[in-house]
Amino acid sequence: MIMKENLIAQVGNSRNYTLAVAEAMPENKYESKPVSQVWSFRELLNHLAYGIEWYVSNYIKGVEMGWQEPGPRNDKKETIAYLNQVYNALEASINSSKNANDLVNGFYATLDHITHHRGQAVMYLRAQGIKPPEYQY
Repeated sequence: MIMKENLIAQVGNSRNYTLAVAEAMPENKYESKPVSQVWSFRELLNHLAYGIEWYVSNYIKGVEMGWQEPGPRNDKKETIAYLNQVYNALEASINSSKNANDLVNGFYATLDHITHHRGQAVMYLRAQGIKPPEYQY
């Protein structure tokens, strides 16, 4: 189905850019915060990943899942592995979805959440004097 192919392509773009942002921050800066009142870079990326997991369950699969965000992964490597895991689950749910309305609504809600927090992550990089990766589309 062409719609699913297009959605998978968008997920691929999102994954590639999100992972490029995650990779750009050095391991020793994963605990950095631009101000004390916000999440660390590591916490922010883990929240972004959990959001994907939550939206996939609730809005694409239609399986109610309460918001019980686990603690963040321990380090850069585990955080990036978690991001890959949830992006894989997002792609799989798109491929297996039978309800086009739920798929599209869930997909765009998920993508919006990713974009929101990835934009914050880019600002965290800039606050550390790191040039963020070029936007990929």
